[in-house]
Amino acid sequence: VLLIGGGGREHALAWKLTQSERVTKLWVAPGNGGITGEFTRNGESVECVPVGTEDLPLLVTFAREKKPDLTVVGPDNPL
Repeated sequence: VLLIGGGGREHALAWKLTQSERVTKLWVAPGNGGITGEFTRNGESVECVPVGTEDLPLLVTFAREKKPDLTVVGPDNPL
């Protein structure tokens, strides 16, 4: 799962997503330090990706590389 955003809303979404047995990998772009240090999924840390929410070309490139099954967009601007 690719989660776009780095605020409190995305922190809460990351928390719930890591509790799902269906989520095998979680990337958060750009995420925040609390997400990286606090959450793990299948023994792996959630990966915060240094891509800003406004950098649509880089977000698309990242998504094409990693091929997440689902993308969740927190903030309105990237939509």
